Amino acid sequence: MPLTRLLPPGRFVLVAGLAVLALALFPEIASAQEEKPKDNIVFHMIKSVGWVFGPLLLSLSIILVALCVLLILDLRMQNAIPPGFVDEFTDTVNKRKFKEAFDLARNDPSFLGRVLTAGMGRLQYGIEDARETAMNALEAIKSDKDQKNNYTAVIASLGPMLGLVGTVYGMIESFMVLGSSTGTPNASALAEGISHALVVTLFGIGVSVPAIFFNAFFKNRITKITMDTAHIAEDLLTQMYHNSKKGPPAPGAPGAPVPGAPPGPAAPGAPMPPR
Repeated sequence: MPLTRLLPPGRFVLVAGLAVLALALFPEIASAQEEKPKDNIVFHMIKSVGWVFGPLLLSLSIILVALCVLLILDLRMQNAIPPGFVDEFTDTVNKRKFKEAFDLARNDPSFLGRVLTAGMGRLQYGIEDARETAMNALEAIKSDKDQKNNYTAVIASLGPMLGLVGTVYGMIESFMVLGSSTGTPNASALAEGISHALVVTLFGIGVSVPAIFFNAFFKNRITKITMDTAHIAEDLLTQMYHNSKKGPPAPGAPGAPVPGAPPGPAAPGAPMPPR
């Protein structure tokens, strides 16, 4: 029998409206028999990583990014060998303006400027002494950059270790659920422990992989910049040494002293021509 014959038209409309309103306010009534909706995988992974391993892995990621930015800025070629510096220094030395060449290197904060300043300070004791001092200064610069790069290797090792600890912790949680259940184990609680174990391992590897790459990249970069700086510094020191061994330029030539003019005072720490 149709429902409209049991209820008057006004009451039928009222009942139908209340039914629609109930479904709108309580949608779980309509979806009671449907499958439980799946969580977003990103939110699920963030929730599964936990409040202990999540901040640890996030801190490692922030430190890794900061180290990479710092090393990228430090290991730019213009910071090691400034453009135009070699030509300007060579031109100054060829004019036998040794004091100006020393001031040029001392006022330049680049790797090459610091290495040349150290070597030129010992040039008066011979070219071999100057080269050894310059290479010691270059080795000190290289050691500083290597120490910063070593922290990327530490992060590359800590990532999988934290992931392994999280894996063990998650498996312990899962076995605790199995041990405490007398009948059929709670599948939801069991899956939560396994999910924690897998997600922490995933994030640990995710931190480790870029750390390994950047460690190798910066190691090769440091080696290349060090070798280029060493070769250029050795050539410039040799050029300055041989120019200082030559006799004074002829009168009227560029850089020649003016007859009768008193010699200018030597700057403190400026290199003296070898005897």
